[in-house]
Amino acid sequence: MVSSQSKGKPAKGKPASEGPPVGRRVILGLLGLGAVGVVTGRVTQDGLARVLGPIENRDPTGLVSLFPVGDSFRFYSVTGSVPSRSAADYRLTVSGLVDHPQTLTMADLAALPQTSFTSDFQCVTGWRVRQVEWSGVALARLLDEVGVRAQAKAVHFTSLDGTYTESLTIEQARLSDVIVATSMLGKPVTHDHGGPVRMYVGPMYGYKSIKWLSGIQLTEAVEVGYWETRGYDVDGFVGHSNGRDDEPTG
Repeated sequence: MVSSQSKGKPAKGKPASEGPPVGRRVILGLLGLGAVGVVTGRVTQDGLARVLGPIENRDPTGLVSLFPVGDSFRFYSVTGSVPSRSAADYRLTVSGLVDHPQTLTMADLAALPQTSFTSDFQCVTGWRVRQVEWSGVALARLLDEVGVRAQAKAVHFTSLDGTYTESLTIEQARLSDVIVATSMLGKPVTHDHGGPVRMYVGPMYGYKSIKWLSGIQLTEAVEVGYWETRGYDVDGFVGHSNGRDDEPTG
């Protein structure tokens, strides 16, 4: 969900995985390759992605995320580090304006009816990963499980990083492609992808799909999230959001 420190942009932390420093020659090379990619299009961009490999392993600075590098994920965090949880010790709290507050384990989530579909992941900064396989519990199904009280109008999400937050209206939360995701790309959600459990909000840009999900709280009104307090749209629908130049989480 993006990170570095720069003038006029949100404070950002280090990516979850670190590697050796990126030298000046590498940066200049990337600038050249990025420019070529813009001119020559997707073939060059995909080739650059293959050369660089997984961005989280090769780019501790986050600079590569500024260039077009094909359909590959960029890994971001708004904090310097994020606590890791195994499937055995993960807990998700569901609280607030509900009839039956719960603390759910991975086994509890797996016991609920599962939903799976394939959908693109679109970052507000422009990059997209096409045809990502998602699987988990539909948020609407989870809300039915805990019983939403009449005065609840929104759903507030928190992250294990202790900083990142997001919100949806009840209507948005009940859309069919909004899920508490426990699997993506055909396997359990990895730590770098925001696992073991993350949100996927299909109709919206990636900053709405909070990673390292720790809590779901039903509230009387939408509470603006981390990036919304920094100028991003609260309703981050793809194609209708403000698309600022800062880099929100992806």
